[in-house]
Amino acid sequence: MDALSSWDVIKNNLPWLLWGAWPDGPLGGLALTVVLAAGSALGSAVLGLALGILLAVLRGVPRHALLGTLAFLRAIPVLMLIFWVYFLLPICLHIDVPGVWSVMCALTLISAAYLAHAVYAGIEGISKGQWEAALATGLTHWQTLRLVILPQALRMMAPSFINQWVTLIKDTSLAYIVGVGELAMVTAQVSNRVMIYPAQLFLFAGVLYFALCQGVTWAGNRVAKTAWQS
Repeated sequence: MDALSSWDVIKNNLPWLLWGAWPDGPLGGLALTVVLAAGSALGSAVLGLALGILLAVLRGVPRHALLGTLAFLRAIPVLMLIFWVYFLLPICLHIDVPGVWSVMCALTLISAAYLAHAVYAGIEGISKGQWEAALATGLTHWQTLRLVILPQALRMMAPSFINQWVTLIKDTSLAYIVGVGELAMVTAQVSNRVMIYPAQLFLFAGVLYFALCQGVTWAGNRVAKTAWQS
């Protein structure tokens, strides 16, 4: 079989690589990677924003406790956190938690820990004069934060958010540890099944990851550019 015909392996297994067994079975492949990344990105953005604001407003023991928690989440490997969440959530909640939700929860927590510091840095990057001027107009501290500080800080945070979301896409490949059939895992399954042309299969998977990461980067930069111009 010549080199060109080796790409038939990708063609013959393309549906499995793109969406797994769906609609006759569970979603998998590239589609599941997108779902995991999108869900984790949304969750980490909301949680990271909330934790970053808390870092900026808390003082004393509560702030140190929060800093310690964030430091712990940032220090442990993503693979280990996925493993812990997968086995600890069912024990703590006394319910069966699907692997997809366990992975999404783990990725959300670890990404939120990084984004919290980006949000805090963005808030701290706004001059004190902005706070003083807003408070002088009669706004409360919360109104000043919500209406004056955060809109400016979010523009400064955009590169950090985009970078973390790109990292999230790549981290979804670690979901294999709990048997979640995302893109990397189904690619390995196809490679093990056909026993030939692993280079072409994983090169194709790499191209798909590259396209996802570039798409997120392009879209994020467009949104950030629009926000700066508004």
